[in-house]
Amino acid sequence: MNKPKILYLEDDHDLGEITTDMLTRMHFSVQWVNNGIDGLKAVKNEKFDIIIADIMMPQLDGYSFLKEIRDRNDHTPLILISARVLTEDVLKGFSLGADDYMRKPFSIEELNARIHRILKRSFSERHSANTISVGNYEYNHSTYQLTYQDKEVMLSPRSGEILYRLATNKDGFLPRKETLLELWGDDHFFNGRSLDVFISKLRKYLSEDPRISIINIRATGYRLIVS
Repeated sequence: MNKPKILYLEDDHDLGEITTDMLTRMHFSVQWVNNGIDGLKAVKNEKFDIIIADIMMPQLDGYSFLKEIRDRNDHTPLILISARVLTEDVLKGFSLGADDYMRKPFSIEELNARIHRILKRSFSERHSANTISVGNYEYNHSTYQLTYQDKEVMLSPRSGEILYRLATNKDGFLPRKETLLELWGDDHFFNGRSLDVFISKLRKYLSEDPRISIINIRATGYRLIVS
């Protein structure tokens, strides 16, 4: 069985070396680069299963790197890592398309657990060949492609999973706590705010069809309505 391939962006030499060594011992194939420019070159030349990127890097920071690859329609799952702890820093990462956010210092065991959770979800989504209708939209859950007439948008894996759950759950209801636990691993405040960001982005993606709305069900979740 092939080892999962990780692209790791970290400019701190000691941390980069230690983390790369530990992840390699955990049976990952790791390519470590120390800046965002080399990270862009790596994703252009090779396909990775997951990307781990520090925010504070020379030449091109983690936010800019993330925005660049998402603008290229590259939706490889990505974990941002940073010593920044402010709410706006976390939300900025999720709004740009990050799949997870970890604060430094972190334990290698927690990083390993988050990698495996994302890879498991990504594998499951890739092997689900379902195409569903959402109003006048068509959504392909295996490719994350959302289509409206002649317009196509590539969703991030997490946005796609949230839309799929909204569209296929009974009565279009997405339970907040359950979704946070299953997709983020816990339901603390920061993750709750990031879920709100993903819902806001989905509203924009679906705005071409005026019959579609996603409403908040106070303290319990969201409901997708097609009138």
